[in-house]
Amino acid sequence: MAEAVKVLPDDIQQIITVDNWDMRTRQGVQRFRELKAKSLPSIALDGELVYESLIPMQEELIAAIRQRYVAKNKD
Repeated sequence: MAEAVKVLPDDIQQIITVDNWDMRTRQGVQRFRELKAKSLPSIALDGELVYESLIPMQEELIAAIRQRYVAKNKD
């Protein structure tokens, strides 16, 4: 899943912050529980679990990121 995010285009990379949690650590397990995730891999956008147990197509992930970015930056 992390690889799917790493290969996103530069314009998307510039508007996101990526946090990876290792499920072998207490912090990783805690974050997994906070998101109420049930399985890996999982992707959360703006603290909302969006993809679970699947790696989305790049276009789908980009669209979801852009949609949230536009919604957050309406002025």
